[in-house]
Amino acid sequence: QVQLVESGGGLVQAGGSLRLSCAASERIFTFNAMGWYRQAPGKQRDLVAIITSGMTNYADSVKGRFTISRDDAKNVLYLQMDSLKPEDTAVYYCNAKSGSFRFNYWGQGTQVTVSS
Repeated sequence: QVQLVESGGGLVQAGGSLRLSCAASERIFTFNAMGWYRQAPGKQRDLVAIITSGMTNYADSVKGRFTISRDDAKNVLYLQMDSLKPEDTAVYYCNAKSGSFRFNYWGQGTQVTVSS
């Protein structure tokens, strides 16, 4: 069973930065894709950023502010979040897909709170 463990969340003022990390129990280069999702209270879980074989894609709301990256040697996925806004407040989840996208794995989530 794949395990994903997020860290790096916290409380930050608007305009500040945070870097989230997601440590995987397996070699991340074997995954079809990895990504970050977020869920604010009372809302659905939405895609923030995804990375596959060197290609990245971002939600429009975070383009130019967030950067997703991965370190295959350390089996860690990152999300660098700059110019944070109060509307970025949410629980952020790490996701991995494998088996030709048939299998979906989630971390436990990390809270990000941006104060105005």
